[in-house]
Amino acid sequence: MQFVVALLKKLPLQSIAIFIGGLLLGLIWAWWLDPVDFVDATPAYLRADLQEDYLRMAIDSYRVNPSPDLALQRWQNLGIGAQQAYLNIQANPGTQDPAIVKNFGDLITSILATTGGQPPQETGGSSSLVNTALIGIGVILVLGVLAAAGMYLFRLFGRRGSGEVTAVMQAQELSRSATKTDFSELGLAPPITQTMTTYILGDDLYDESFSIDTGAGEFMGEYGVGVSEIIGVGDPKKVTALEIWLFDKNDIKTATKVLMSQHAFSDIGIRSRLEPKGELVQVEPQAQILLETATLQLLATIVDLEYGKGPLPDNSYFDRITLELAIWPK
Repeated sequence: MQFVVALLKKLPLQSIAIFIGGLLLGLIWAWWLDPVDFVDATPAYLRADLQEDYLRMAIDSYRVNPSPDLALQRWQNLGIGAQQAYLNIQANPGTQDPAIVKNFGDLITSILATTGGQPPQETGGSSSLVNTALIGIGVILVLGVLAAAGMYLFRLFGRRGSGEVTAVMQAQELSRSATKTDFSELGLAPPITQTMTTYILGDDLYDESFSIDTGAGEFMGEYGVGVSEIIGVGDPKKVTALEIWLFDKNDIKTATKVLMSQHAFSDIGIRSRLEPKGELVQVEPQAQILLETATLQLLATIVDLEYGKGPLPDNSYFDRITLELAIWPK
């Protein structure tokens, strides 16, 4: 039961609910409220055997009324299936006169040769192609959501069954045990939301995001932190910079700052790669970083910081880092 409760708390339920609701609404609209209506469809949509029957009737009609225009129109109505249907009839004319069958084919061949030999085009196929494309896109979206959910669950609980304590589980425990700042003691109003998040070496998929809602449940925006840059090679990945961001629904631009290790902050090459992402900040224990948008403020505090030790330069990647993220209306 605790596993289920922990899972539900971590999942972005609001985003999932919005996606599922939109998908269901789209399906209801497309299939029941405003479905595609096929009007004056051609025999090109028939099964192959029925297309052959249609062409036999067209040949019989041509025997009585040898109109080239009418014969060509009926041939084109079959689209790409016309040629195969004709070959089947030619190989097995049945009760039809082979000579009439041959005359019909010669007529179509001569007309097509006169018009440049273009094969008959299937009419009405665009709607079918659009429907197929929409279905394909829907399937891809659903599979993408399922794959993302699977990766998230694997990251969160992948090795729980083996009894091994994963980096994610260690990070969660550190975040739970960290003491949140009592801003009222500092003379500040309580934040709208206040979150502790921890990165630990080995959590290669670290990417946290949280929703910002009013007390009445009104959506105001989102904020989060994730891996921005790694250093060195091999597993686990050595994270040398994190990216913290704040999205405000009332602002056209997302505020972003890059929290860099001491080595990364002094490395010109790394700095040049990360500068386009946002303001560069060197992390220090208990340092505070402020992000602002049109109506929101995010104060990030470096609660805990420890660098990894290995063959890479000193203070170049994080062994663990705990952040406190607090949001206020501006």
